[in-house]
Amino acid sequence: MATIKPSLAKGTRDFSPAEMEKRNYIFNTLKTVFKKFGYNEIQTPSFENLSTLTGKYGEEGDKLIFKILNSGDYLSKAPENLLQEKSSNKLIPHISEKALRYDLTVPFARYVVMHQHELAMPFKRFQIQPVWRADRPQRGRYREFYQCDVDVVGSPSLLNEAEFILIYHEALSLLGLRDFTIKINNRKILTGIAEVIGKPELIVDMTVAIDKLDKIGLEGVNKELIERGFSAEDLEVLKPIILLEGDNTEKLTQIKEVLAQSTTGLQGVAEIEEVFAYITSLGCAELLTKCVEVDITLARGLNYYTGCIFEVKTNEVAMGSIGGGGRYDDLTGMFGLKDLTGVGVSFGADRIYDVLEELGLFPQSAGATTKVLIANFDKSTELFTLPLLQKFRQEGIATELYPTAAKLKKQMSYADAKRIPYVLLIGEEEMQSGLLSLKHMETGEQQKLSAEDVIARLK
Repeated sequence: MATIKPSLAKGTRDFSPAEMEKRNYIFNTLKTVFKKFGYNEIQTPSFENLSTLTGKYGEEGDKLIFKILNSGDYLSKAPENLLQEKSSNKLIPHISEKALRYDLTVPFARYVVMHQHELAMPFKRFQIQPVWRADRPQRGRYREFYQCDVDVVGSPSLLNEAEFILIYHEALSLLGLRDFTIKINNRKILTGIAEVIGKPELIVDMTVAIDKLDKIGLEGVNKELIERGFSAEDLEVLKPIILLEGDNTEKLTQIKEVLAQSTTGLQGVAEIEEVFAYITSLGCAELLTKCVEVDITLARGLNYYTGCIFEVKTNEVAMGSIGGGGRYDDLTGMFGLKDLTGVGVSFGADRIYDVLEELGLFPQSAGATTKVLIANFDKSTELFTLPLLQKFRQEGIATELYPTAAKLKKQMSYADAKRIPYVLLIGEEEMQSGLLSLKHMETGEQQKLSAEDVIARLK
């Protein structure tokens, strides 16, 4: 049999032990914050019924769903005429009933509908799991990647939006980020702008264009708006809105003046003001000037969101958004459970990883699991150290005994490679005196300590 050269499927990655420690550092930090705010973890299967996923992401999204072939002879039940026609789209319903999940949102909606009578409403959940998309792989975009979602359904209260801002601030601060911006807008404001211009039917075209302001500038936005059916007069109305300046209060005041004739638009402004009032009442008013910014050009999935929308960017490195989300009024309607409002945000774990790596913000402990390595000199010292090995582990100290007697240089190299901070050296002298030699690998310092003192030092 020919030897097959191992390779990865395109758009996937292996993660080394050191990388997994860093990734878990991010996940565990997020979980700690989510739980602090009353969110509970759920998980859903890696694959769903294809009918559950199809039609939820639009025509282009449906193309990116990884389908799973039926088990057994999946072609045996396919109509002969379709086989002859060789049309894969027509064949799919006959040969595939399952698919890998595309995101965590649709499975969450399905979960809520199926378990609605078991759930205490409002239902607050977080979910950190991989998703799959048959996208074209490129830098920062993979076919398998993790999503970190946190949502609450069954509550219209804008306290939830305010707490998501606090969640973003606390989680990113705990991860070591110091300069980031939490942008906020409201779908109703965007709707109001389209109404004031007199082109409510072009709201999607308008927001798609102005959402590109950072990338193509005002001239580029204006050119695209003209191409999408807006007039020069419309652009004059839009210009001061797109180029809003001032602090959040001043921006909202200007928007209210522009949207004076739009009930929907004014409602959007009022919702943002209520979110800010909650943040102030929670004793966090400084966030409104430190890291929260009203951004009218923020659009984010306009067809999906219905109220406040968020996007988070770090200002410390060149990187796209590291988080985002918003309010949706009918998440479960796709499965027949109508009018169950919800709001949720997501953290981009892969991008956050890249940011922390570039800034050197991962703690040293995030790259090492073992705290101390016990050197192995010969059979007699091995037998002496086995009870110590177990005792250290019972005390919650991650400990390894080098599995075979080997040259000390080799064992030290092993400790260096695994970034183990301490090595315990036990020879004849240590066994006789009961004082063990503990070496700090970074400084080279070596101390003689009792087993109890070693435990106290390592803990």
